Amino acid sequence: MKYDKIDNQLFVKNRRNFTAKMKGNSIAFFNSNDIYPISADSTLPFEQHRDIFYLSGIDQEESVLFLFPDCPKKQHKEILFVRETNEHIAIWEGAKLTKEKATQISGIQTVYWLQELPKVLAEVMTQCENMYINTNEHYRANVETETREDRFTKMLKDKFPAHTVSKSNPILQRIRSVKDAVEIALIQQACDITEKGFRRVLDFVKPGVWEYEIEAELIAEFVRNRSKGFAYTPIVASGNNANVLHYIENNKQCKEGELILMDVAAEYANYSSDLTRTIPVSGKFSPRQKEVYNAVHRVKNEATSMLVPGTLWAEYQVEVGKIMTSELLGLKLLDKSDVQNENPEWPAYKKYFMHGTSHHMGLDTHDYGILTEPMEKNMVFTVEPGIYIPEEGFGIRLEDDVVIQESGAPLNLMKNIPIVADEIESILQDSK
Repeated sequence: MKYDKIDNQLFVKNRRNFTAKMKGNSIAFFNSNDIYPISADSTLPFEQHRDIFYLSGIDQEESVLFLFPDCPKKQHKEILFVRETNEHIAIWEGAKLTKEKATQISGIQTVYWLQELPKVLAEVMTQCENMYINTNEHYRANVETETREDRFTKMLKDKFPAHTVSKSNPILQRIRSVKDAVEIALIQQACDITEKGFRRVLDFVKPGVWEYEIEAELIAEFVRNRSKGFAYTPIVASGNNANVLHYIENNKQCKEGELILMDVAAEYANYSSDLTRTIPVSGKFSPRQKEVYNAVHRVKNEATSMLVPGTLWAEYQVEVGKIMTSELLGLKLLDKSDVQNENPEWPAYKKYFMHGTSHHMGLDTHDYGILTEPMEKNMVFTVEPGIYIPEEGFGIRLEDDVVIQESGAPLNLMKNIPIVADEIESILQDSK
């Protein structure tokens, strides 16, 4: 892996937090992701299932984790299975984890080769009454592909129908949403790499560049700083492309007088960052562009101040909507009659700001977290308001990642990334 070694005490603590919430006499199972095929012998790059990584630090395919805290056999309270390596595999694919290395990474003392799993599974299932299966219940999940985890769950239910079944996801949604100091440091590192990419782009952008050329500058800077690359599919949207919320073609030439909305960020050690900045191609905002930009910036600052322990996400969204409505009135994009006659289910401001303001962030860009429960210290959220005006040919979104503090304003992990309009203009003009 490109990233530096992570202290395995993080994973030891994560497993302890998970097992503390399990029912008695239960076992939980977690699988690596598949390596997904494209066609012929082509595959997508491997991406580890975030749950098994969170609980073990293992970043290799064909790995399985058992957690059985009440197991009568001490060495089977935690079991890790990894693919057996050999000289042939090492030559063709590179060295895989040895048992010793797997223990060093995870802190798990009992490591078996994967081919031993059926025998060990048969034994431990005679010693427990309940099994925890790992289903994807994220509120944004829309998965059509059958995963390795799905196949394993089918096998468990088929072979052990007398066992009761519980779900791991509700536990993971809660414990993964509150970040350890080590996790926050890893997210900070992803944000710092993102900053380097953004500053590189500020030196590169000028009229005539193509969106994909900006994307290339970013990926080069990310990889040279020990990132695998983008934390999510990058959006580099100039002109009216910025009004397409998930524009990912990145295939238009950037012209004088346009703005470029860049929703692009690096990952580090499987942890995400999530940045959006909007900059002028020519180095200077028009008066109207700056007026709208500053309105978005004010909304972001006010929204950020509301991210404190106890805040409910739904109520927060309503309050941000009120702030945005005020700004849109000031910009003359809305008038009082628009607001007075609005549909409560789709308020007037939604014409120009149609998405949410914040989401949990961590190992997943849209990370685990239960939105109906109050915000807590050490949760990480994005803050990303925007105003999109197709009739004027531009859209503006600004986004930072923040950590909720015990008291006071949240910690902005992107505080060093330029965002003030005048500073953006100054850097762009100095680079010309």
